[in-house]
Amino acid sequence: MKGTWIVYSAEQMAWLETNRLLPISEYHAAFCKEFSRYDVSAGNLHALRKRRGWKTGRTGHFAAGQTPFNKGKICPPGTGGRHPNARKTQFKKGDTPHNTNYLGHERVSKDGYVEVSIDDINPHTGYERRYVLKHLHEWEKANGPVPDGMCLKCVNGNRLNTDPSNWLPIPRGVLPRLNGGRATRVMAYDTAPDELKPVLMTIARVEQRTSELRRKRKVAA
Repeated sequence: MKGTWIVYSAEQMAWLETNRLLPISEYHAAFCKEFSRYDVSAGNLHALRKRRGWKTGRTGHFAAGQTPFNKGKICPPGTGGRHPNARKTQFKKGDTPHNTNYLGHERVSKDGYVEVSIDDINPHTGYERRYVLKHLHEWEKANGPVPDGMCLKCVNGNRLNTDPSNWLPIPRGVLPRLNGGRATRVMAYDTAPDELKPVLMTIARVEQRTSELRRKRKVAA
């Protein structure tokens, strides 16, 4: 009965501790047969082992190198993986998943940049392909690596335009000065009219260079 404390005799407790390594079903069946204690469930005995801290040596996990009990066994026809409904969704040898992204596949990142799948080992997963920024990939194919301390800025403000001519290498310190807002007292480069973009770029470059010269003077002083 739920809520009722189950009492075991000293002899029964000794038996339970001695045979604690048995699987719970065998443990319960043997105990009931030995002492005619049919008022005790397998759950009761399992809880008792836990309370007493009696370890069974079983974790429920496969240990490294352990062979699964069903290794090499084939399901009977019409059951498990051989059931007709299961076979409908199984991949056939040589099949490719419908969502496989092939070499050259493109996607747009959450930041609005185009990414392309290239034939290069992914250093994180070891997969044969990886995604890179397409504008950077195309620019470096045409011009070589981006110089140290520089980054690429979209000239016309359209990040989806990955043509190398639409990307300009600029010092990284210039980039935040193009974002606009009250902190810079100028409009954002990307949303400015096309005729003002060159002016904003020049202002940002001059401010960045002025800031660098001031820092050098302070260090020299």
